[in-house]
Amino acid sequence: MIDLSRWMRPLAWASLVANIGIVVTGGAVRLTGSGLGCPTWPRCTDESFRPHGELGLHGAIEFGNRMLTFVLVAVAVATFIAAWQTGRRRLRVLAFWLAFGVPAQAIIGGITVLTDLNSWLVALHLMLSMVMVATAVLLLRRLDDPGDDGPGVARWTTGRVPTLAWLVFAAGWVVLYLGTVVTGAGPHAGDAQTERNGLDPVQVSQLHADAVFLFVGLTIGLLLATRTHSRAVAVLLGVQLGQGAIGFVQYFTDLPEILVGFHLLGAALTAAAMTWAVLDVVLPAPSRPGEAPPWAEARRDEVLVD
Repeated sequence: MIDLSRWMRPLAWASLVANIGIVVTGGAVRLTGSGLGCPTWPRCTDESFRPHGELGLHGAIEFGNRMLTFVLVAVAVATFIAAWQTGRRRLRVLAFWLAFGVPAQAIIGGITVLTDLNSWLVALHLMLSMVMVATAVLLLRRLDDPGDDGPGVARWTTGRVPTLAWLVFAAGWVVLYLGTVVTGAGPHAGDAQTERNGLDPVQVSQLHADAVFLFVGLTIGLLLATRTHSRAVAVLLGVQLGQGAIGFVQYFTDLPEILVGFHLLGAALTAAAMTWAVLDVVLPAPSRPGEAPPWAEARRDEVLVD
């Protein structure tokens, strides 16, 4: 068998990019009204796995998105083989879940089609992709651990800063989910005949915006708590500000498809950035063995005072 372990890092990056990419292409299916371009599953029609001429452009777009699943499968399988060949248990487990997520996504996507794009199932479909994006980031982070099951690097896992980091992470997931609820109440259903979730778009948009303000506020607090030494937290804040700007513009311009598409990409980047940020705080990787992160000194002072 070919030794893929030397390609572990490129394959981990490929997993991250592929899972973000499938979010974007899935969004394109919905934004072009092609969600039922292939009206059934697993076949495209009752007679064929491929779309026929009568289905037109919508059928081609939906079928193309389904074909990209095979790219994701290839990347996931190669990543799992590479992780297995490293002999590191943590990498094997993470790669397994990335691989397992692909058929799980396919099944949920199929049920979504069979239920005529039920908005709550569409939300579940997207949230699972976000989980896979976060898992890919964790896989990349674990590659930097010199050991497997042992401590490996100095970790600072107690105290106020890690707690704040987990609050940021939790708030991020609330924001992402509420974003799917807003989408379910909005006009971009994936098909002109698809029913929406019945909620008031204005009210759920306001709730989503409130959660975003909390998310950003907690992130600013975390950046200050880490004495601005965490580049990952700074990147997260930058992604949030960009995502917030797109969100406000699209809201006040009646949700143009191109901006909604960029907002969807921003959601995937947010999932990646907030995972990187919490791992950077909870699982710091000092440049020298035993070196504590800069903000750990503050925690030592608190302990001495207590």
